[in-house]
Amino acid sequence: MARRPVYYTLRFGAVALALVTACTAFAVLGDSWLQLLVAVGLAVVFGQLGLAAHDLAHKQVFTRRRPTEIGGLIAANVLLGMSYGWWMNKHTRHHANPNHEEKDPDVAPNLLVWSRRQARSARGLPAFIGRHQAALFYPMLTLEGFNLSVGSFRALTAPSMKRPVLEGSLLVAHFAVYFGAIFTVLSPGKAVAFIAVHMGLFGLYLGSVFAPNHKGMHMIAEGQELDFLRRQVLTSRNVSGGVVIDALMGGLNYQIEHHLFPSMPTPALPRAQRITEQYCAELGIPYHRTGLIASYREALRHLHSVGQPLRAARR
Repeated sequence: MARRPVYYTLRFGAVALALVTACTAFAVLGDSWLQLLVAVGLAVVFGQLGLAAHDLAHKQVFTRRRPTEIGGLIAANVLLGMSYGWWMNKHTRHHANPNHEEKDPDVAPNLLVWSRRQARSARGLPAFIGRHQAALFYPMLTLEGFNLSVGSFRALTAPSMKRPVLEGSLLVAHFAVYFGAIFTVLSPGKAVAFIAVHMGLFGLYLGSVFAPNHKGMHMIAEGQELDFLRRQVLTSRNVSGGVVIDALMGGLNYQIEHHLFPSMPTPALPRAQRITEQYCAELGIPYHRTGLIASYREALRHLHSVGQPLRAARR
């Protein structure tokens, strides 16, 4: 549980260097279609910024609140264009009740349904999407980057937002610089293409990192009681793959251990994984670990299965 300042200095330094490199390449290339390659690289950088904000929010980097909040506001609001306070509130509720149909905001019915009970209540556009959601899931992730920004602005008026003026000002500053630079350097057509590629791939990357964590795992219905250990282990999935997967997913591939020890720094999770898996085996608690592609297949099978009542209603 000890902080790892050297690890996070190197990791965040690498992300900062990548961001500076992308911005420099953008300025040097000028009004060129080659900027779409910069957009691809910037999408990966934004995904890593999101993972950095995640670790900061969980106090994995600093133990004190003030540097944690300053780092979170810089990574999320200033650099990413996402409200740190809004995401923090949402993610805290998710950690308290993962995959709970009534309490986890990440499985609240919206355009997608996560259980057959939700499917039976769906109407209109959610019902149409729900019938085909397994096929539409990854294409819809291309909109996730836009969704995070829209959700951030909408949350500024929510009672739970502690610093709406500060967060709103930082968000406006981010998008003023982002859109101002793009439309100053690029012609309108190239600018729109740049934004579409950058934000679309950013959403796809970030969504692909978070999707394997819980989608397709045990759903908790209202009234079902589980102790803390089982509530976190049964609803979470680990993803194997070595150092490449560790880097791409920012340590979230150790999702079970992350949920059991949210403030544990990323470098400690592999060791915690071995201890946790052995302990669960001793208690007879199912512990699920699979490869990345297999995790996507499981998530999509779940989405297809829970949409069955909507498909049956059309027959």
